[in-house]
Amino acid sequence: MKYLKLISVVSVLVILASCEDFLNMRPEGTIPSTGLDYSKAENIFLPVSAAYAGLRNYGAHVFPYIGAFEITSDNADKGSTPEDNPPMKELDEFKYDATNGLINSLWTGYFDIVSGANHAIHQMPLFVEKLNNSADDAYALQCQGEAKAIRAYAYFNLTRLFGSVPVIDTTLTAAQLASVQQSSKVQLYEFIEKDLKEAIGVLPASYTKEWAGRITKFTAMALKAKVHLYQQEWDSVASLTDRIISSGRFSLLSDFREVFSIDGENGRETLFEIQSSTLGKSTGDQTYIEYAYVQGPRGNTPSGMQGWGFCTPSQNLIDFYASRSETIRPATTLLYRGTVTPEGDSIKVNCSNPVYNGKVYTPLIYNKWNYNGYGFDQNIRIIRYSDILLMYAEALVRGAGVTTQSGLSTDDAVNLVRYRAGLTDLTGATLQQILDERRAELALEEDRFFDLIRTGLASSSLASKGFVTGKHEVFPIPAAQIATNPNLNQNNNY
Repeated sequence: MKYLKLISVVSVLVILASCEDFLNMRPEGTIPSTGLDYSKAENIFLPVSAAYAGLRNYGAHVFPYIGAFEITSDNADKGSTPEDNPPMKELDEFKYDATNGLINSLWTGYFDIVSGANHAIHQMPLFVEKLNNSADDAYALQCQGEAKAIRAYAYFNLTRLFGSVPVIDTTLTAAQLASVQQSSKVQLYEFIEKDLKEAIGVLPASYTKEWAGRITKFTAMALKAKVHLYQQEWDSVASLTDRIISSGRFSLLSDFREVFSIDGENGRETLFEIQSSTLGKSTGDQTYIEYAYVQGPRGNTPSGMQGWGFCTPSQNLIDFYASRSETIRPATTLLYRGTVTPEGDSIKVNCSNPVYNGKVYTPLIYNKWNYNGYGFDQNIRIIRYSDILLMYAEALVRGAGVTTQSGLSTDDAVNLVRYRAGLTDLTGATLQQILDERRAELALEEDRFFDLIRTGLASSSLASKGFVTGKHEVFPIPAAQIATNPNLNQNNNY
C-alpha cells in the first residue's frame, strides 16, 4: 500500500480549493486569494498541491476522459449495458453534437486544471517577495515550474480535444471571461512549449520517495516531446526522448503485469502518473479518483470487485493481439469474465460484459473503501518509459537528423519494448511496425484515438464506427460554453 506525502498534502488542499469562489464561477481564469501566509516557507507547496488535486477532476480524468480518449478508438467499446449512458454511446458511435454533456465536462474539467495551475503560478512571486531567502526563492520557482507543467498538460489535452481554445494565464473578470477569444493551434502550441521549457529549467531530476508522483524535469521533457510529436517536429522529439533515455534514470520493468500493479506505481518506468489513493482508509478525505472504478467488472461480486463496466476491449483489439501471436500483453490488458486472476480474484461468469480493461484491475485486498472502492488506489499512467522509446523510434524512422547520446537505433528502441512482450526482434523497423507497437503496448491507456488522428489513420481505422473526415478530428465546442461566451467559434461541421 502506498502512503504518499504528495497526496496527503493534497487531501488538505482539496477542501481549500473546493471552497474558493474561483471554482464556483467560470474556472478558466480567476485567481483567488487564499489567505496564505507568504512569509512561511512551509506554505509554498500548498497552492501547487491544490493544482495537483485538480488533476483528479471527474471531467478531466474519469468518465468523460475514457470516453473521448479511448472509447472513440478501435481499441474499445462503450461497455456496460446497451441502454446505459446514452451520451457515452454517442461518443462510441460518433453521433455526438455540441450538447453532449460529457464533452462539456471535458472542457470545464481541463479549464478547472488551468485555473488551479494559474492560481499556483501567480502565488509563487508573493512567496519570493516575502521570504527573501535564496533557497526558499529557488523552491518557489521550482513549484511554479510544476504548476506550469500542469497547465501545459491541460492545454495540450484541450487543443487535442477542441482544436482552438482560449489561452488564459491571468486573472480576468467575469465580463472579460465571457468575451475571451480562441487562440490558434499555433499560438496554443507556442504557449504550451514555453511553459514546458521554463519548467524544464527549474525542476529537479527526482524527488525523495515520500514525494513520489511529483512532476520532474523529465516529466516536462516527456510532455514536451509529445507536444512536438503532434506537430511532426521530429528533431525535437528525438532530442528530448534521447535526453530522457541517456539519463539512465528510467527502464522497463521486466514484468508487464507489474507496471499496472499498485506496487509498480511511481516506479522506474514512470514519467507521469496521476496519483490516487485511499491512504489506507475505508472512509475520510476523498483523495482517490474513480478512473479504474468506472471500468471495473460490471455485476461482479463481492462489491469491492465491481465497477461500472465501461471502456471494454473491442474485438478489433483482441483480433489485433491474436494476429501478432501476442500472449504477455493481452494477458494483462484483457480481463475476461469466468476467469480467476493470478492474484486469486474471480471475475464471475454473470458479469455484464465478456471482457474488461485489465490494466485497471486492482486486487480485492486493496479495495477497502466503505462503498465498492474498486481501483481507488489505482494511479492513471499518463506517460511511461515505453512511450518514450517508441516516440524516439518514430522520430528516427521519420527522418530526425539530430545527434543522439543514447546510442540507440530505431530497432534498438523498438526491440526493448518487444523483448519484454516476448516478441522476436525487428530488423529495419518500419513506421507501421512502430505504430502497431504503440497500439499493442499502450492499448486502453487513452493514447490510441489521438494517435490515429495525428497519423491520418482515423479515416480508415474508424470508418466503421462512424468517423467522418473533416469533422471528427476534433470535438465540438460545447453549446453551454458558446452560450456563455458568444465569441467562441464552433468547429467545422457541428
